[in-house]
Amino acid sequence: MLSEEDIKNRYITPALELSGWRKEQMRMEFSIKVDEHFTDGKIIIKGKTAKRGERKKADYLLHHHNNFPIAIVEAKDLTKNVAHGIQQAIDYARLLDVPFAYSSNGESFVEHDMLTGKERNLPLKNFPKPEELWNRYCSFKRITKEVETIIKEPYFYREGINRPRYYQRIAINRTVEAISNDQRRILLVMATGTGKTYTAFQIVHRLYSAKKVKKVLYLADRNILIDQTILNDFAPFKDKSILTKVENKTLDSAYDIFMSLYHQLSGDDDLEVFKQFTPDFFDLVIVDECHRGSAKDNSRWRKILDYFSSAIHIGMTATPKETEDVSNSHYFGEPVYTYSLKQGIDDGFLAPYRVLRFGIDKDLEGYIPEEGKLDIYGQEIEQKVYTARHFDRELIIDDRTQTVARRITEFLKQSGDRYSKTIVFCVDEDHALRMRQALVNENTDLCAINDKYVMRITGSDLLGKAQLENFIDNNSKYPTIVTTSELLSTGVDCKMCKVIVLDAIINSMTKFKQIIGRGTRLVWNKDKRFFTILDFRKATLNFSDPEFDGPASSVYDVDKDKPIPTPDNDEDTDDGKREEEEIYKKYRINDVPTMIISESEAIYGEDGKLIANHSANLKYLIQEKYKTEQDFISDWLYGDKQSIISGFEERGVDFNRIMENDVDFFDIILDCGFNKGAFLKGERVDNLKDDSFYSLLSSTQKKVVDELLNIYQATNVISLEKIDVLELPNFNQFGGFVPTVKALGGKENCQKLIKELIIKLYKEQI
Repeated sequence: MLSEEDIKNRYITPALELSGWRKEQMRMEFSIKVDEHFTDGKIIIKGKTAKRGERKKADYLLHHHNNFPIAIVEAKDLTKNVAHGIQQAIDYARLLDVPFAYSSNGESFVEHDMLTGKERNLPLKNFPKPEELWNRYCSFKRITKEVETIIKEPYFYREGINRPRYYQRIAINRTVEAISNDQRRILLVMATGTGKTYTAFQIVHRLYSAKKVKKVLYLADRNILIDQTILNDFAPFKDKSILTKVENKTLDSAYDIFMSLYHQLSGDDDLEVFKQFTPDFFDLVIVDECHRGSAKDNSRWRKILDYFSSAIHIGMTATPKETEDVSNSHYFGEPVYTYSLKQGIDDGFLAPYRVLRFGIDKDLEGYIPEEGKLDIYGQEIEQKVYTARHFDRELIIDDRTQTVARRITEFLKQSGDRYSKTIVFCVDEDHALRMRQALVNENTDLCAINDKYVMRITGSDLLGKAQLENFIDNNSKYPTIVTTSELLSTGVDCKMCKVIVLDAIINSMTKFKQIIGRGTRLVWNKDKRFFTILDFRKATLNFSDPEFDGPASSVYDVDKDKPIPTPDNDEDTDDGKREEEEIYKKYRINDVPTMIISESEAIYGEDGKLIANHSANLKYLIQEKYKTEQDFISDWLYGDKQSIISGFEERGVDFNRIMENDVDFFDIILDCGFNKGAFLKGERVDNLKDDSFYSLLSSTQKKVVDELLNIYQATNVISLEKIDVLELPNFNQFGGFVPTVKALGGKENCQKLIKELIIKLYKEQI
């Protein structure tokens, strides 16, 4: 029987070569030179560690040219129908933005045209040639020769510059193609940490190299965003001396690519520096984080865009918003491409998260001051019910701050890494200052070693802001824990952030998304593989909001075409100024004790929702997958057991936390899902040895089965599923793998014996 790999080598690859496909155009599953996995594999959290799930990879990904994969081919063996793999090919083609999908079993091909929706069968010798597919694509898209020249412009490659990931390639290609077809307003939506600036660099490089654009303006609202972009993704332009950063409100027309803050072009004095250039000077304007800014800042970049209105405008954001009242797409149009946080986590490019929620007694039960109670300043406290939304904004309970600081410290100690980079989001600057002090008092040992172990980094704290670069430096230990209110919520690329603490009510979905984005970067070689959210104000209930992985902020009033000041406008540079404008009468008391009365854990699950960790929600997950216990038993006995376990692990179940050493996966699922009780593995082994199956075995077979059962008890049944188990040292007593297989009557009989053995282990449920 020919394997799937035999079918590829003997029939499919030769058929593709016969149609003119060169080896370098065929990115294959077993390619030696190029790793053609297009995802990294979702990260599955297991206690304090994490592992990778399965990586996605097409059997064949056919490229017309380097920038453009044009067809996917899924191969199956001859026991399968020729169309057996077409749905998988279609799914991959949709994900990878590939226009043609094929399935083959080595006898013929089935083609699904993603552009027209048509499907047809093709003889093996009639697979379309590269130019035929390209011409069909260009004809459907009405791509002219001039446009074709631009979209074929290659990416920038050199040592140290990564090739685009699949979603970056899609974003780049769609943008370049749209601009080549004279689309003037473009919106790209990409989750925090997925490489928006790298994507922007490749777009600019290709358009600039193709001479579609000559002068480019890149706008951002934070100095650190500009500096990071110049030093990292846009460095090749700097190396060519064609890039400049606008400083001191001075423009030098000798350069081609300009990086600027909004206020450098139109400052507080409304000098409108940008008018040093003529309105048609720039061919392309890119607005980084186009969702952000106060009404004042919105008007700044809007004035700039209005002045350079003849240029192409690209808006980039992780958090757009579409409502009846406000809309990013009102200005830029519908996104040409969206890559969400959920997709980034599922693909394994972003770090997943687990959530610990804490309930503090006064938050949950409320606090009512007795009549006439005075605070530490001698103010009589207004008598009403104070809850989580009032604390630190209207009423400060010092012990509550200390309770939060104590639990943060306990978590870091329990994690085994007290130097995990941690951001604590507070209500305001005053709260951040008090939280810093509370954390210092809980970590005096480490603060004695270095006083920068805990720091406040806010807009008005110059000493703290001076340490921002050190905090985001992957190789810098200090500061380790930082407290903030707004400054670190957006745009700060702290890849090593492992802990995010939420001790503020977050009503803005924009702000919530941006805060979560501070933890989503991966640094695998430094053990940054997931992050933990410690939630003291139920802010993570936002995860259950339908808008969480969708819309999140706004730029303009659709009707009036004017900026709207809303709670979503998170002003980064005015972290202190905004607090001064919001005058609250605060009371402060230091004689009211608080305590944490509830804790719960949840982690990222299916569709980006949080699921309980772990046994409490396992029943729901089991019954969601299996309608009856017999459905599960059948799947377990005759299906892929590892896939079943992996499926639950990807939903957030950590079996190590809920299983005892001598209990089978099978029993955990049957017991949790259908209340059927559990056998110990030892009981299953004893029952099997009482069965006629065992008594009828030969002496040698019994000895081999005994070793298999020992392995089962020491590990799990999945260890027995492949004949390779006989390569373990347990079977050296029989002479090793080959003699053991021979003693059992050959490979076929050996596999049959092991399969029957596994089924007999579960005879009580059959």
